[in-house]
Amino acid sequence: MSLTEATGLLLASLARLITGAQGHWKGCPPTAEQRIYFANHQSHFDWVLIWAALPAELRAGTRPIAARDYWTSSKLKTWLTSAVFNAIYVSRTRTTPDEDPLEPLVDALGNGDSLVIFPEGTRSSKGEPQPFKAGLFHLAQQFPQVQLIPTWIDNVQRVMPKGEIVPVPILCTVTFGEPLRLMPGEDKRDFLSRARAAVLAQRPMQERA
Repeated sequence: MSLTEATGLLLASLARLITGAQGHWKGCPPTAEQRIYFANHQSHFDWVLIWAALPAELRAGTRPIAARDYWTSSKLKTWLTSAVFNAIYVSRTRTTPDEDPLEPLVDALGNGDSLVIFPEGTRSSKGEPQPFKAGLFHLAQQFPQVQLIPTWIDNVQRVMPKGEIVPVPILCTVTFGEPLRLMPGEDKRDFLSRARAAVLAQRPMQERA
């Protein structure tokens, strides 16, 4: 076993130890089909929890989206995200007017990878996700064969509060819902509203009151 493989296994074990993160596959089985897991976004720890909740055999082919400015701010973060998690770096602001922020995601999907993305684009301090940005819609248009899996991460904001660097032991769950597809003729606004509703539908019942 290589150093990166051993590190990945250790980090997945630590994430499950700290949070008890378990994947609840309510709407789909954990299979190796190409997928986009799209989830609510509350902390920098979100994609680590989803990655840890996936079965080990799916992790190698599933690439999380990581904010470039945060996850390349140190050599350790850069090594972890690039070598261990095989993350795709995205810029939260465009460096040039003609820059396409979806280009690295399109390349990854074209290569057969699965993705973990957060359609809000930025973290929410509220219980419900903010309106989704257009990226998920455009990816669904370009890759209609890829399953779109609505995903809800529960309690993660309490595990990794904004501004903190050390996780707090709190029980978390990651719930994977029924695959979503872009309907023929469906416009962007309706699709994004439906996708957001699908994420919200994965919340535990006690949180919906």
